[in-house]
Amino acid sequence: MELVRWEPFEGLGGIQSRFNDLFEEACGRSRLRHAPTRSAWYPPVDILESKDSYLIRAELPGMKREDFHLELEDGTLTLSGERKLEEPANGDEYHRVERLAGKFCRSFYLPQTIKHDGIKATYRDGILEVHVPKAEEAKPRQITVSLN
Repeated sequence: MELVRWEPFEGLGGIQSRFNDLFEEACGRSRLRHAPTRSAWYPPVDILESKDSYLIRAELPGMKREDFHLELEDGTLTLSGERKLEEPANGDEYHRVERLAGKFCRSFYLPQTIKHDGIKATYRDGILEVHVPKAEEAKPRQITVSLN
């Protein structure tokens, strides 16, 4: 009898690769046109909802405002850009590189019940905040019940 080592997470790498391919296709890039690179990364994002609006908060540490783009098209908000790897100066060499660099693209499908013209974005201390106000018809409202 031969013992075979069971790897419960062995196939997850392929699943993650497929998800990455789908997101690249959603951002106008396909795997056929752009070979995936080891430096591809996706900025972490938090999405919050209040009764009046949505807030999308993305971490973009070390990036300048001109390094990324934010656009709204057909109900899809797309954040894309590139974080470049800093070149060492004075003949220094890297011994270890753990901070990811490269191109990225994240897309968010917005509900139809938002105010497109009210979307505002701010960028400070490496955090991008996109405020998406809800339209009046999407906000919860109290209904008064009258007696007959």
